[in-house]
Amino acid sequence: MNMSAEGGKSERLVVIGGDAAGMSAASQARRLKGPDELEIVAFERGHFSSFSACGIPYWVGGDVAERDALIARTPEEHRARDIDLRMRTEVTEIDVAGGRVRARDVDSGAQSWTSYDKLVIGTGARPVRPELPGIDAPGVHGVQTLDDGQALLDTLAATRGRRAVVVGAGYIGVEMAEALINRGYEVTVVNRGREPMSTLDPDMGRMVHEAMEGLGITMVNDTAVTEVLTGDDGRVRAVATKDAEFPADVVVLGIGVRPETGLAAAAGLPLGAHGGLLTDLGMRVRGHENIWAGGDCVEVLDLVSGQERHIPLGTHANKHGQVVGTNVGGGYATFPGVVGTAVSKVCDLEIARTGLREKDALRAGLRFVTVTVESTSRAGYYPNASPMTVKMLAERRTGRLLGVQIVGREGAGKRVDIAAVALTAGMTVEQMTALDLGYAPPFSPVWDPVLVAARKAAREVERQR
Repeated sequence: MNMSAEGGKSERLVVIGGDAAGMSAASQARRLKGPDELEIVAFERGHFSSFSACGIPYWVGGDVAERDALIARTPEEHRARDIDLRMRTEVTEIDVAGGRVRARDVDSGAQSWTSYDKLVIGTGARPVRPELPGIDAPGVHGVQTLDDGQALLDTLAATRGRRAVVVGAGYIGVEMAEALINRGYEVTVVNRGREPMSTLDPDMGRMVHEAMEGLGITMVNDTAVTEVLTGDDGRVRAVATKDAEFPADVVVLGIGVRPETGLAAAAGLPLGAHGGLLTDLGMRVRGHENIWAGGDCVEVLDLVSGQERHIPLGTHANKHGQVVGTNVGGGYATFPGVVGTAVSKVCDLEIARTGLREKDALRAGLRFVTVTVESTSRAGYYPNASPMTVKMLAERRTGRLLGVQIVGREGAGKRVDIAAVALTAGMTVEQMTALDLGYAPPFSPVWDPVLVAARKAAREVERQR
């Protein structure tokens, strides 16, 4: 145990990672226990704490004018709440048996050990960086932290050319492609998948493809990058595939992220099939009484398929932090799992999904039906009603809702929340048709598009019984 400033005994909580999960946990624990009961020491290797990684593409694209607008709480604000947040300090080793961590000052290289009674791991995720020739050349950027975003902006400011290649077409890839178009770049997206947004089924991803081309983005699908080519100065000059080269003054990697769990793996902590830490319902690392983890470095239970998944989203990270902080602070909280809800946009096209895609349902061994409906965001006669497409999956035998995907214009994306609630409640598509949703012509047709899809799915389930 550690001695408090008042001379009594207090516990020490050590937090690895100064962003959403880690600092939410630290803040919640501090609400429950004062500094005389719980000393909190947090380590962050970057320059920023408690920031919105989701907002980086909008900062790069100019929609958000100032970097600091993405910072929810500064290190000084955390310290004012008696949280000893040590910036530019990277934890390099966890000694589980000894109850301590070794940390290194990034600037000076000085190292020291810090003991803990309780440990929270919030190390996040790192951008996937494939092992290709030239991948580490100047001008090639992954974008996960504010430091990454600042480095990209510095490159854009220093580069005279206006050609950009984005590798990958997931959420980050699509959003960064639009950001670079907004910056006046000629943008090519090279994507291994059939269509952009692999979180959607390909038939829905096709609509995203068309919207991106409408922005002036060149889409190259079903194509893998084989090499990053460099010029005489060592900087990136092009991205090569098996059949072509695409000139590039800057390259952004939008291939996705992997859990940042090298530190945890070296300490012998349990990892799942996707490389994320495994925790119980209270976000305690399995088999370790005094270690918790949350955020992008953990795997979570998919409530629809019953399988563990890695879903790196800020919404989850903040919820994990609240649960961890409550439990560390002596309370009781659980995180039961997720249904996989996400929303994004390309220009004015809104893209949303929740639950399972067709390939997810197949992988889980589920038999299902699918339906797709076309509708509008408002009553068809009301001004500015815009089209939307809703795709719904339901279990063939029971009619249980399995997943929903929505692509449309203004007012489409957040409708996915209806389906997210229905999935969490385990509702059938037949039960969904009776949902009492708000209606007025400026907001919805008399039958909301999600309920139209549910009615169609219910009929299809009944037909195939």
